[in-house]
Amino acid sequence: MVRNAVAVSAPGKVLLAGGYLVLDREYTGLVFGLDARIHVNVQAIPTSSGVTLNEIVVQSPQFQDAAWEYGYRLAERDGGMSVTPLRVPGAYLRRLRSYSDADLNLNRNVFIETTVSYALSYVASLSSPMISPASVTILADNDYYSTPASLASRSDPVPRFHNFDVPISKAHKTGLGSSAALVTALTGALLTYYLPREIYDITTNLGKRQLHNLAQAAHCAAQGKVGSGFDVASAVYGSCIYRRFSPSILTSQVEPGKHHFSSQLRDIVNESGDSGKWDYEILKEGVKVPKGLRLVMCDVSCGSQTPGMVKQVLAWRKAKPAEANEIWTELHHNNIALVGDLKSAAEIAENNPARRYAEITKRFHSIRALIRTMSEKSGVPIEPPEQTELLDACENIPGFVGGVVPGAGGYDAVALLIQDDEDVIARLQSLLAGWTFRNGENGVAGGRVSMLGVREEMEGVRVEEVGQYREWLA
Repeated sequence: MVRNAVAVSAPGKVLLAGGYLVLDREYTGLVFGLDARIHVNVQAIPTSSGVTLNEIVVQSPQFQDAAWEYGYRLAERDGGMSVTPLRVPGAYLRRLRSYSDADLNLNRNVFIETTVSYALSYVASLSSPMISPASVTILADNDYYSTPASLASRSDPVPRFHNFDVPISKAHKTGLGSSAALVTALTGALLTYYLPREIYDITTNLGKRQLHNLAQAAHCAAQGKVGSGFDVASAVYGSCIYRRFSPSILTSQVEPGKHHFSSQLRDIVNESGDSGKWDYEILKEGVKVPKGLRLVMCDVSCGSQTPGMVKQVLAWRKAKPAEANEIWTELHHNNIALVGDLKSAAEIAENNPARRYAEITKRFHSIRALIRTMSEKSGVPIEPPEQTELLDACENIPGFVGGVVPGAGGYDAVALLIQDDEDVIARLQSLLAGWTFRNGENGVAGGRVSMLGVREEMEGVRVEEVGQYREWLA
């Protein structure tokens, strides 16, 4: 049986409001999808008559040595699909000249490997379909990585998928949620490729829920912890207000290859058996950027160590729960009010933009003040002074509405809401072009700020036309 090629994409994200709070089910996060997408194409590997392969070949041709080959076999005792790396690209090994087992592990991609294992295990658990060899191509819209100077200075149209021509490990991410978008798009593409539509349909509400559950399980396994899941939720559903799932849903999950992994994974995804219903909440109604405004993401090259910051904030909250909860509750009320302010601005018939968006601007001021208080109390630079200086400078630009240091904060990025006007964008770009940080994390000076070409995206995962990727397909 020769299957038709399929392509699926998933958007990036920005947690505009609800950083840290989204870790707790008592609170929610306002997350916007972004129109930078990760794209995954799956097609058959042609084989000669009589030749049998059990192989999945994955490549990301925008980067050097970004190719992985996996063998797969059904494990004993309901252990799911065992996925094993077969070989490392020859060019990678030739550059090393001499290498050890540790060098071979450097080229492994735990997110791809784990996702392939989880997706194939789920497929095999449903109806024992024939899992045939397949070629997988992964492409990333350019804004997931810091733009090379040669690309930024081009006068001709920039190709949608730039050949970065460096190893993935050397490409600087811009923090748009590439791992969650990758896991979601890859999971969705493999399910759509291998399962008949009457069993799995990614375009339905049930199909998206199943995709969400499986992608969350794979993403948590790949990163070695059960996170809040807002990034995967946004990759599936697009812009939304998100309330996390109970971590207990995944903490008892056994590893691939272990006894009953396959049936347990199926029950978790299908919300059957002892697993029960997932209790996450997605609210899309009223979540939008008013017409006449747009989101802007700015990449800051200093960088932050997000896991360490999260641990420190949670340690402060544990040590001083009354102090922390008072701030978190007030922040939560302002975050929810921001959604209402955005909705109201979309409905107001007001020709004066400053008056129309005044409540949004005031709300951003309140949120930022509370975040700075949390920074001070916890000792964590959620909105560091250098970011405060940058945001305050942006506020002086006519047409600027509001801005925050999104997500976990730090030195990674800023998210801005501005009037969707070419003059406003030009003034912002002019400001950023000459901006450098006096200090970054650990005293690193000279961090550069650049405006990315992304904006808000309401839609989550979607099926794409295969033909648009033809020049990149092997």
